[in-house]
Amino acid sequence: MTTATVRRRVSDYKSDVKPIWCPGCGNYAVLSALYRALADLNIPPEKVAIASGIGCSGRFPAFVRAYGFHGVHGRALPLATGIKLGNPELTVFAVGGDGDAFSIGGGHILHAARRNVDVTYIVMDNRIYGLTKGQPSPTSAQDMRTKASPYGTMESPMNPVATLLSYYATFVARGVSTDPRMIAELIKRAVQHPGFSFIHVVSPCVSFNDLYDMIKRRQTPIPPDHDVTDHDAAMDLTLDREHLYVGVFYQDDRPGYVEMLRRKFEPYISPDYTARTVIERFCVTPPNEG
Repeated sequence: MTTATVRRRVSDYKSDVKPIWCPGCGNYAVLSALYRALADLNIPPEKVAIASGIGCSGRFPAFVRAYGFHGVHGRALPLATGIKLGNPELTVFAVGGDGDAFSIGGGHILHAARRNVDVTYIVMDNRIYGLTKGQPSPTSAQDMRTKASPYGTMESPMNPVATLLSYYATFVARGVSTDPRMIAELIKRAVQHPGFSFIHVVSPCVSFNDLYDMIKRRQTPIPPDHDVTDHDAAMDLTLDREHLYVGVFYQDDRPGYVEMLRRKFEPYISPDYTARTVIERFCVTPPNEG
């Protein structure tokens, strides 16, 4: 007798904690898309873990019925990496905003990408520090004037998608919060990808940087004939200043970090190994000399 597969609903992933973002915030759409993606993939809530840093998006773990870790500023990716390596059976997400991801946390993205850790990183980019009342962020437009920058910002904005492509992240995509269905599809593809996945979501802050008009003017689907394995073509798309391309830019299905660890060390591990012999094997005698 076999047990019937349990089909989960969106409501199965909603926690009892209600979102408290500003009305009109794009993060509501991203949260809704995450619920939909998890339901479509039918992943049990106890098999999901979400790590976050500081900022409006840092509250994500509280709103999802899953394991969650609300960490310190900029450290979502190290947390997510540790969770995935500690329990590879979990579907692990890291979430953050543009300040958390590209300022204090910017140094971690390079290493997550080069390790190709099987984690999905969703960055909600509103091009402002929303939680702390409107300071310019690494993606804010040059000369943006806010109460915190009354003379305008002097720095040029970074390009998140181009940055991740330059790091050779193995899955790079962009969505906009005005299209939660697309975001849900991107999340599903990212989860099914065997390595590090980066989803850049342009998510307006209605209080300090309303980007809805810009999205309406510039949003453009990636051409259907785009080859997602062509790294140069992907870079060309993201360097186009006239269009805000959305969809999957690049995908390389090389093995993820956990799989590489398994391939490297599984031949050396057997049930009769004790903790001492494992230490002796890997800390005293390198595997290629054993």
